[in-house]
Amino acid sequence: MRLRLTTVSIAANVLLAAATFAQVPGLSGTLIVTNKGPATATIIDVATGQALATLPTGNGPHEVVLSANGRTAVVTDYGSGSTPTLTVIDVSAKRVVRTISLGQYTRPHGIVYLPGDSLVAVTSESTQNVVIVAVPSGEIRKAIPTRHAGSHMVGVTRDGRRAWTGDIGSNTVSELDIPSGTYLRSIDVPAQPEAINVTPDGREVWVGSNQTGKVSVVDPATGTVTTAAEGVSWPYRVLFTPDMSTVVLPDLRNHEVRFLERTTRKELSRISLAGAGPQGVTMTPDGRYLLESLSTQARVVVIDMRTRAVAGYIPAGETPDGIAYTPNVYR
Repeated sequence: MRLRLTTVSIAANVLLAAATFAQVPGLSGTLIVTNKGPATATIIDVATGQALATLPTGNGPHEVVLSANGRTAVVTDYGSGSTPTLTVIDVSAKRVVRTISLGQYTRPHGIVYLPGDSLVAVTSESTQNVVIVAVPSGEIRKAIPTRHAGSHMVGVTRDGRRAWTGDIGSNTVSELDIPSGTYLRSIDVPAQPEAINVTPDGREVWVGSNQTGKVSVVDPATGTVTTAAEGVSWPYRVLFTPDMSTVVLPDLRNHEVRFLERTTRKELSRISLAGAGPQGVTMTPDGRYLLESLSTQARVVVIDMRTRAVAGYIPAGETPDGIAYTPNVYR
């Protein structure tokens, strides 16, 4: 999804981002942020806020994932039209090493690395598939049909065997078996499900409804759907803390981030980010800091999870969306 900015507001937000860099003591590492408007990805040194490289991608880059070792990033070029692509980046070398053609599988969006760091699972929204792609070779290994319209984002269990998609166009979530490449079932959820995530053990599927503002939890064992939160205008993403205690919900239209206790679903707090347009979200592996792209302000906010308060800001490119973090430092 894209927010429109005027030329004046873009220029103002560039100055805002540059002027408000605030270093977070003790936080280092590297960010990779996609910039939808200019069709680039920026590699950023977290400690200094310096852009180490800004690299070209395909049109409309949306999501980005990192390999477990933090060296390879893969970007989905959602706006690449009839020639859909993934852009593969060597983060340490700060260069694009490969552009993978997805052939007929247009509108690639949601993406997850599978265990082993050689395969990614990518949604093809317009063809109703999740495509399994070998990153080193660019080979498409299989395409798994979701059978429902608008399969936008994807969540995968820790063992890499089950995938769930949020199907915006059909108001469902679909379960797929990755090893066999088969569709298993779909479950009705509140309208326009976009954000989705799955607990590592596969026992809970969290999904956000753009139309109703509800965040729901699907129990795969029973197929039941329960409400975890309401009044979230655009629950853009769902993120679990590493210890699985807390759920983070960026709300794009309300310009805030909510924090829920996962087991009780009680709201712990929320942070207002007035006019900022929070979108992509990631977290340091120790769960100490949350990093959130602010699409209308050309920057990333750093949130201290101990206090759930803003700790600093890092400049990013224009219309930042997808974001990934590694503790590795590449200067």
